[in-house]
Amino acid sequence: MSKLIEAFNLDVKSQYTPSNDYEVFKDKELLDMFRVKVLESLSNKGMFKKSISSDVINDEINEVSRGYDLSSQEKNYLFNLVDNEVNGYGPLTELLKDKNISEIMVNNPKEIFVELDGKIQRDNSVSFINEEHIVRTIEKLLNESGKSIDVNNPMVDARLSDGSRINAIIPPLSKSPVITIRKFRSNMVDMDTLVGNGTLTPYMARFLEAAVKAKLNIIVSGNSGAGKTTLLNILSGFIDNNERIISIEDALELNLKQENVVSLETKASNYEGVGEITVRDLVRNSLRMRPDRIIIGEIRGAEAFDLLQAMNTGQDGSLTTLHANSSKDALRRLETMVLMDSASAPVTAIREYIDNAIDVVVHMSRMRDGRRKITNISEVVGVKNGEIIVKDIFDFKLEGIKNNGEVEGKFTLHKYVPEVLSKIQEAGIKDLDQMFKFDKKK
Repeated sequence: MSKLIEAFNLDVKSQYTPSNDYEVFKDKELLDMFRVKVLESLSNKGMFKKSISSDVINDEINEVSRGYDLSSQEKNYLFNLVDNEVNGYGPLTELLKDKNISEIMVNNPKEIFVELDGKIQRDNSVSFINEEHIVRTIEKLLNESGKSIDVNNPMVDARLSDGSRINAIIPPLSKSPVITIRKFRSNMVDMDTLVGNGTLTPYMARFLEAAVKAKLNIIVSGNSGAGKTTLLNILSGFIDNNERIISIEDALELNLKQENVVSLETKASNYEGVGEITVRDLVRNSLRMRPDRIIIGEIRGAEAFDLLQAMNTGQDGSLTTLHANSSKDALRRLETMVLMDSASAPVTAIREYIDNAIDVVVHMSRMRDGRRKITNISEVVGVKNGEIIVKDIFDFKLEGIKNNGEVEGKFTLHKYVPEVLSKIQEAGIKDLDQMFKFDKKK
């Protein structure tokens, strides 16, 4: 059997019953036979490692289907299958091209889900031949990143050439090979877009811009898929072009436009279990790189202590995200992460450390209708009776669900002058003063 056939693990005698993606070609066994013969012929001619033209693929299809009465629709469908395998990423090729799809989730050969307009739905138009076919597609997706996946390294995070993020996990860690791809948006969302689609108000947008420019330390919290990385990317855009930025991520996603940017990425250990470079290692190293700003894609472990230490020793204007259910929960999680490194430290001392380091927590939520909202912009105002005190500057209150399923609610600017306003004013930013001038009689 040829190398290409082995690479895609195609079996002429496969008993796999395809889903709706084979509806065009009724004779499934004949379709698989044609596809295998075309791929095998291309492989034997030494063409599978290079881009193959449409004319060559069509010639091969005409050759293998000679004597069979195939309709033009069947030939076109066979062409698309072959072209996607040799020039693309198999069944995922068209999904990756579709700009309306923001996420692709492969649970097993027959179950593929996509996210459209914030809602997850099953896509019955595509499927894989078997589990091995999924693994080979993962390997092809990882090819450009230089990363690999196998039994010794069954879980991987990587970035595709277009900036999309891929997470893959295979047995024995999962029942079937699983792929999750969060697609990169070429038309990057900006703050005006978020305001336009109701994620936040113009006042909230102005406040966040001023907070970044004033070098406040900001945490963006939220659940998975809430839009934390998107907001982090937008906030990073407000950093002055003259500042030196060090960004640290597991898989590079941020799209920073400033001139003096150094992007660092973690590294997994090799087969011998050595060579791992963690977020914590990169945070520590970044402090030796003369940063004006440190941006961490997500904190999830002991690196939290190093970040807080940097914030408390003059490294202002740091930005990061973390998974949490609320602003208060974000600080509790941060506390837990610090305890991972300093289990013997008094909890009260850690809370005071957090209070001194963090200025603002921005919490994002994904609503039931799939839309994202900034539900809280809060400031850390101190420690009282051993507890960190968080006070909302803005919030979003859910009021109900419309008949069409859309969420109804109201954004509120709380009537008090936040303590961080003085830091913003000290940075020479005065355009928020009017926002926080309230009539004391009301």
